[in-house]
Amino acid sequence: MYKIVKRWIDIIGAICGLIFLFPLFVILALVIKLDSEGPIFFRQRRLGRDKKEFYILKFRTMKQDTPANIPTHQLRDAKQYLTRSGRWLRKMSLDELPQLVNILKGDMSFIGPRPALWNQEDLIEKREQYGANHVPVGLSGWAQVNGRDKLSIEEKAKLDGEYARQFGFLMDVKCFLWTIQCVIKKEGIQEGE
Repeated sequence: MYKIVKRWIDIIGAICGLIFLFPLFVILALVIKLDSEGPIFFRQRRLGRDKKEFYILKFRTMKQDTPANIPTHQLRDAKQYLTRSGRWLRKMSLDELPQLVNILKGDMSFIGPRPALWNQEDLIEKREQYGANHVPVGLSGWAQVNGRDKLSIEEKAKLDGEYARQFGFLMDVKCFLWTIQCVIKKEGIQEGE
């Protein structure tokens, strides 16, 4: 039952978010375009619920010569690849806003484990052990509010499994409220090893 309610919350929230944030999208698009060469948006192959592939959408924060298909926190000296606008977009998590489109399409939810890269076999395998591959992936989740990039693969998978076991409205509300706090405090963001 909650899965249906969750989906309607996602649809309504994504539509409202896209409408109200449209002026911000235009401003950010102009800033990105004026700051560096390349497209405004960045698309990357990720895995959603039940390991179904989709393309996540983000505002581009990295330069064109950045190695592809490597999580940013695993890049050596990741800061060298960030654009000027990308630094503050990531710090304020504004680069994630285009994922409202992914939420509207049903690829993602507002709350759930962050979608893994298609080639992150270690994370995917660990999530399978903890039962976390079978819930909707999200814009934010239990692992994000409990350490984000600073967590090991094992810790992320355990927290994602905890989310899957406690899947429900109260867990989503708790994650949502903690996400606001983490974004304001800029907690858990790590650029590179």
